[in-house]
Amino acid sequence: MKKFMSVLASSLMILGLAACGSSTSSESASSAPASSAPASSAPASSAASEAPAAELSGTVSTNGSTSMEKVIGVLSEQFMMDHPDVAITYDATGSGTGIEAAKNGTAEIGLSSRGLKESEVAEGLEGTTVALDGIAVIVNGENGVEDLTLGQISQIFKGEITDWSELGGTAGPIACIGREAGSGTRDGFETITGTEDACKLSQELTSTGAVIEAVKNSAGAIGYASLSSVEGKEGIKTITVEGVACTEETVLDGTYQIQRPFVLVTKADAALSPAAQAFFDFALSADAADLIRSAGAVPMV
Repeated sequence: MKKFMSVLASSLMILGLAACGSSTSSESASSAPASSAPASSAPASSAASEAPAAELSGTVSTNGSTSMEKVIGVLSEQFMMDHPDVAITYDATGSGTGIEAAKNGTAEIGLSSRGLKESEVAEGLEGTTVALDGIAVIVNGENGVEDLTLGQISQIFKGEITDWSELGGTAGPIACIGREAGSGTRDGFETITGTEDACKLSQELTSTGAVIEAVKNSAGAIGYASLSSVEGKEGIKTITVEGVACTEETVLDGTYQIQRPFVLVTKADAALSPAAQAFFDFALSADAADLIRSAGAVPMV
């Protein structure tokens, strides 16, 4: 009997210790910190990387070429529709001013209708061609002359040919209308026609629109303007150069000789704002090609 009671007591003690051990183990598990997640759980950074990118916002300032007005206008309009919190501003001041604005930081993107000079590149600027543009030679709508050679155009603007009768037209003095010094259109025209520093102008005007209007209002006038600016204009006529019309096709294939680039000017060593960089990339993309074409210029893609 005593032996039985001794065995029973020992059994009860073992059961009690087992119960205590089980309770302690449970409490330890329940008090484990939350960070001890299973190894298969995804890290927080993975979830964050799947979050949508922040929408673009802010103002993108552009400044420069008046000839690029239509191109920048259609690109800006579409970009602002796609990104309602972005405002794109455009100051039509001429290529020289636009290049200077990019250099001194008063505009994020300068607009030039000529390539950058070596001196401007040396000052830390970078030019990216967004489109090509033909420089149309225009005369008054009543002028009977239909075609000129590059040599004749050069002679006219140098003052070596002064009357339309010398070119098969109705007798009358020729009035040369051109742009101001620093204009990308003027620089392109004079470089191609070989008339740098030799033009004899009756009027020197500060915008493409003003040149078109002056030619329209003067029977003996001849001038030059961006292809994108003259299409559909009444009162003027675009003449062919050595038998080739100024069109998108002839500019792209190079058969029309008087053409120049449309250039986005930025600082080579400075990053654009996120909104400006996105607009810059959009302007150079295939998505922008039809918009550039609709503005009368020739896209690069």
